[in-house]
Amino acid sequence: MERMYDVVALGEMLIDFTENGVSAQGNPIFEANPGGAPCNVLAMLQKLGRKTAFIGKVGPDGFGRTLRQTGVEAGIDMRGLAEDERIHTTLAFVQTAPDGDRDFSFYRDPGADMMLSPEEVPAELIENGKIFHFGTLSLTGEPVRAATVRAVALARKAGAVISFDPNLRPPLWRDMYVAKAMIAWGLAQADVVKIADNELEFMTGQTDFDAGAAMLLEEYPNIRLLNVTAGSRGSYAYSNGQRVFVPAFKLGGTIETTGAGDTFCASVLHFVLDRGLDGLTEEELTSMLRFANAAAYLVTTKKGAIRSMPEREQVDEILRKNQ
Repeated sequence: MERMYDVVALGEMLIDFTENGVSAQGNPIFEANPGGAPCNVLAMLQKLGRKTAFIGKVGPDGFGRTLRQTGVEAGIDMRGLAEDERIHTTLAFVQTAPDGDRDFSFYRDPGADMMLSPEEVPAELIENGKIFHFGTLSLTGEPVRAATVRAVALARKAGAVISFDPNLRPPLWRDMYVAKAMIAWGLAQADVVKIADNELEFMTGQTDFDAGAAMLLEEYPNIRLLNVTAGSRGSYAYSNGQRVFVPAFKLGGTIETTGAGDTFCASVLHFVLDRGLDGLTEEELTSMLRFANAAAYLVTTKKGAIRSMPEREQVDEILRKNQ
């Protein structure tokens, strides 16, 4: 069956308020950047020429309208974006440390993205996707958790590749034991996983990436491609007995890291769409990581995420200049 979409994603779409200087009165200025990890992934895939669709929920407010329009402008099919009648769009305030690390404050108790119900999940979108992507913000509570479970089941039945990013945000979990259980559930569903260094340690207790990756691959043999991101150090890929590390691009100009992991994730899914998951070689994994690292670096040189995704030509230029 010819599928209409390369990647369909479900999850949060929200406004990231990021720091943008100080006012004349000495007050911090925050810029309203459209974001949300799953939609960030789709925005980068659109830049790479892929066809995508999003499933989620926003509020009956100006922020929700902005998010819908931003998705449309990015080329993402937004038919799966529902609108809650009374719950406002989720907001996040992102404060950045001098080293680029971020501190998140969420206004989401509840937020509209949490109110997506199983009945609002459009089966036809998922059944028409080659890859289905999700994270854990849609597993933090009901009814969106049930909606996510239904979506994953539909994707699995349709034979889609399942992609999962834990995207752990501790402030959004009332109980970290539940967070660990939900990440474990996501790992058990996935063919492709992008996990950050702190999330790997959270799930395995290991600070050694190879040891942590080995534990995950043993516990979850369904994972065919495991990528570990280590911020400014670089990234790792594990597949088919292969292990590859590629250092990060440190070319200066980093402003903040919002969206870097999502850009990396999108670049990996772009590679999977081209290459598949069978018999990946060390050379192929290295090429994949170099491209993903370059794209992730470029997004750190701008604020926000959806509207900051680099063009394919910009990524290629970084790779040419840094052979």
